[in-house]
Amino acid sequence: MNDVYSDIGFAKLDLSRSDRTGMPETVYCAGKTKEQLLEILKTFHEKGMAVLGTRCSPEHWDFIKGSGLPLEYHESARIIILNEKRKKTVLNGMLAICAAGTADLPVAEEAALTAAFFGADVRRHYDIGITGLHRLISKIDDIRKADVIIAVAGMEGALPSVVAGLVKAPVIGLPTSVGYGASFQGLSALLTMINSCAEGVSVVNIDNGFGAAAQACRILRLKGK
Repeated sequence: MNDVYSDIGFAKLDLSRSDRTGMPETVYCAGKTKEQLLEILKTFHEKGMAVLGTRCSPEHWDFIKGSGLPLEYHESARIIILNEKRKKTVLNGMLAICAAGTADLPVAEEAALTAAFFGADVRRHYDIGITGLHRLISKIDDIRKADVIIAVAGMEGALPSVVAGLVKAPVIGLPTSVGYGASFQGLSALLTMINSCAEGVSVVNIDNGFGAAAQACRILRLKGK
């Protein structure tokens, strides 16, 4: 099995995830030193692989951006992409990402960029939270065209329930840590979403835009079968 991963001492890099799961390899950058991250990216580049990096800090980026590697950085979403110019697997169907407020955009963009990297057709609908319900209703016809929906919200986290009551597609609730003290860094939004009375809602962890995108893309992959 040595041909399916590359052992670089401090990490064993998965070279066959795409073959096993249909999803490209992803690197969680947080917790790694700048030197470790650079070595990981260099190894994947030498293997000719396209890789997504999540939770890449500006400090990480400042260190690796002069490496000569073909990298893209999206600061708000803390996403890096290695070897973006590649032949992509294009998933069937369309993903709508609905974000309640502007403060939710970093998490929403993590989901959007991840899903696009995985091959999804992504449509963004931002700042359509329930405090101005007319904003959501003005976009609902476009949202209903989606095959799967990610609904992103902090505060009380009600957006996924409202959306799920208006559409046929499965809805993935993505709670964010946005909110005042009693929101408990996203816990109130998480509890609201997992207690939704609207059917067809599933929920990922707080601020986990990557996880929401991965789930949505697996749903879209099934649409093509």
